[in-house]
Amino acid sequence: MKEFLFVGLGGAVGAMLRYGISMVPVKSEFPYMTLLINFLGAVAIGILAALSMRQSLLTEHSLLLLKTGVCGGFTTFSTFSLEAVSLLEQHKTGMGITYILSSVLLCLLGVLLGKAMLHPL
Repeated sequence: MKEFLFVGLGGAVGAMLRYGISMVPVKSEFPYMTLLINFLGAVAIGILAALSMRQSLLTEHSLLLLKTGVCGGFTTFSTFSLEAVSLLEQHKTGMGITYILSSVLLCLLGVLLGKAMLHPL
């Protein structure tokens, strides 16, 4: 039961962070804030993955709070999917494909960056 509380608390924090960032005004149809949120979440989960390899740095409960909770509540794959489909449905094919490819590539790079940031530890 305690594990659910850690995940729930982290998820609430992540969702509030996501909402705060998504409120930044952007004068473009391109979903920049969702792309930024997913990239930052990928960097964060990369950092946490690197830290979790060092058993003494993060406990199981802190990983549940941060990785499953905060990162899960913060990143927005369902929003990404909806925005990508909407762009394609609006016949903005170039923008839609650019968004899909940049999201996937940036998030993969974000995980690698997050892990690399802590590699010397």
